[in-house]
Amino acid sequence: MGHSFHVTAYLIYLPVALLLTWYVARTLFRNSRVFMLDIFNGRADIALSTNRLFETGFYLLNMGFALWILHIRGEILTGREMTEVLSYKLGGFSIYLGCMLFLNLYMFFRGRRIARQRARLHEAVAVINKEDK
Repeated sequence: MGHSFHVTAYLIYLPVALLLTWYVARTLFRNSRVFMLDIFNGRADIALSTNRLFETGFYLLNMGFALWILHIRGEILTGREMTEVLSYKLGGFSIYLGCMLFLNLYMFFRGRRIARQRARLHEAVAVINKEDK
């Protein structure tokens, strides 16, 4: 029986998948503070706490998914086969991470839009109340 590349593939996949997750989360949540501050009307305490909770959830979800898809089926007998398996695994995981990134961006933009609508509504109510007095 020939040498199997399974262990080598796992030793490459895990650090790369975890590093990709860390990089995407770090980039996303460092830049999302601005959105959170806007959504929570400059209330830094709740904005930064909420951002941190989203970040923790992002890590748990994506690292969990990376581990969940870890299993490699079939034998890997050559370096070429290992490269192909890794490209499939890491490529699929990268696509998933990209989708999660865009889902989070959508949530931030949606939250920002709702916060601005709410602020305009409060301004309109204040104007109406002022006129009634």
